[in-house]
Amino acid sequence: MKQKEILAFAALSLAWGGAFYWIKVALEQLQPVTLVAWRLLLGAVLLGVTAWLKRAALPRGWAQWWPLLALGLINIAIPLVITTSGQQYIDTGVASIVLSTVPLFTVILAYFTLKDDKLDTWQLAGLLVGFAGVVLLLLRDVGGGQSTWWGYTSHLIAALLYAASAVFARKALHGHSVIVQALVPTAFSGALVWAAAPFVESPLQAPTQLMPLIGILFLGAASSYLGYMLYYYLIRAIGPARMSMTTYTFPLVGILLGVLFLNEALDAYLLLGGALVLSSVFVVNRG
Repeated sequence: MKQKEILAFAALSLAWGGAFYWIKVALEQLQPVTLVAWRLLLGAVLLGVTAWLKRAALPRGWAQWWPLLALGLINIAIPLVITTSGQQYIDTGVASIVLSTVPLFTVILAYFTLKDDKLDTWQLAGLLVGFAGVVLLLLRDVGGGQSTWWGYTSHLIAALLYAASAVFARKALHGHSVIVQALVPTAFSGALVWAAAPFVESPLQAPTQLMPLIGILFLGAASSYLGYMLYYYLIRAIGPARMSMTTYTFPLVGILLGVLFLNEALDAYLLLGGALVLSSVFVVNRG
């Protein structure tokens, strides 16, 4: 990867890897759907202002609109709601680890659908090494939490949806700027979640406590606003399979935040698993 792509890769890893911690913090006051609604509202407003300043051209005709709206549903609304709900019953570190299965789903889907997105032997080996690191980290954390089947299942379903969305975006999104690719799905998914929130969670709450408020600001500005722009930029620049490797860094970010702020242990499992994950990212993105 080029230097610009490496920086974007690192920034996306931090923006989305840190989301697990801040979701946990915001859930101390807010219910899951309401949390997602506030997050997407802030992200959509920031994206809208950026699009207006850059005078970005919006899609024309249903043929250009429907792929963006579909991504809003399958890449944002559904996975965010179910994973935020699932994080009520799963530890932060475990959540980040389970969602790291995205590259596995992405590689399989890309292999059958994208002619120009194949992995060579070294890249496949790197993928397997990264998966071994994820398994090692999972063995470290799975025994110590209060995780439930919904916590695991929600994140596995989301991983499959994220993988399918990345491949779909590479095939279906052409001719749109990165800002429009981020704005339309975010605004549409936000509208869907806000429409549903009063029916599933009542009364709706605003983040009034300091830490949940900081969490919403991080999730809206870093994870949704910056994160989605970097996401579509990297899909275009390096392809969905390599872009999805950012999810292999989620356990490192999620567990590191736990070590720094939640007094979790820094042990051999964490160090070795982290080394395997980082080495896999280097190998798969060496081209």
